[in-house]
Amino acid sequence: MINPSLVLAGIPTALRDTLLQCYREIMTNYLEHRWEPSELNGGKFCEAVYCIINGAVKGSFPATATKPANMLAACQALEKEPADANRVGDRSLRVLIPRVLPVLYEVRNNRGVGHVGGDVNANHMDAEAVQAMASWVMAELVRIFHGVTTKQAQETVDALVERKTPLIWEVEGLGVKRILDPGMSAKNQVLIFLNHATGWISAADLVAWTEYSNGSVFRRSVLKPLHDDRLIEFDAKGERARISPLGSKEVENNRKVPSTIGPHLQQKAANPRRTVRRRVARRRSRI
Repeated sequence: MINPSLVLAGIPTALRDTLLQCYREIMTNYLEHRWEPSELNGGKFCEAVYCIINGAVKGSFPATATKPANMLAACQALEKEPADANRVGDRSLRVLIPRVLPVLYEVRNNRGVGHVGGDVNANHMDAEAVQAMASWVMAELVRIFHGVTTKQAQETVDALVERKTPLIWEVEGLGVKRILDPGMSAKNQVLIFLNHATGWISAADLVAWTEYSNGSVFRRSVLKPLHDDRLIEFDAKGERARISPLGSKEVENNRKVPSTIGPHLQQKAANPRRTVRRRVARRRSRI
């Protein structure tokens, strides 16, 4: 995976920063269920992307993002540019991405977000479409400009976004994160950290962030049980972990009471492993 700080580094700084900021706003608002801002920022995202692909096709990038007079006409004009077999991602730059942008832009302008008189109110359905299209476009740009596989590009794009969680403090300059609840168990801290991210986190980082004294014991007593209960996916070979849908639901359902997230996982229980097993067994018996 590419270091997120180096993503699209070959694009002019102001243009690149606008693109990344708009994308992060779309995804953060989507993850936090703020549907209207998610759609509204799609318009600025489209304008930044258009300037990038237009610059890539024509060989000269503008210093900053500007709004084309007519987004649909501008994108259609790119399709008429001559093909170049030597240009990486030529068809995506000239055809595929330009065909996605007008749709994304249309949702921003005519579905209750850009104008008060929109005939359809902003809702979850539109937000799903916006985040999916924006994510695909970003992954394509990373794939094209960095020459990596689609999978690597998507993992890089996922790493660009994190949920905003008041419980997490990122220590500036150290690359370290802390949970601002000293009484929270290591298992629950892991769930919070992984839910905060949108991709994989290395086991080494989780050990450091939880200040666990023994990395081997941490993997065996914290990550492995969470994996067994399908709350996370622990890739032991790759030394990394990510939240599962079940684990994310566990966190979201208990976000109002941070210290008791995953009450059946609390280490205060007499035998937390047994408590977890009983809960899972009951859950399975009802299926």
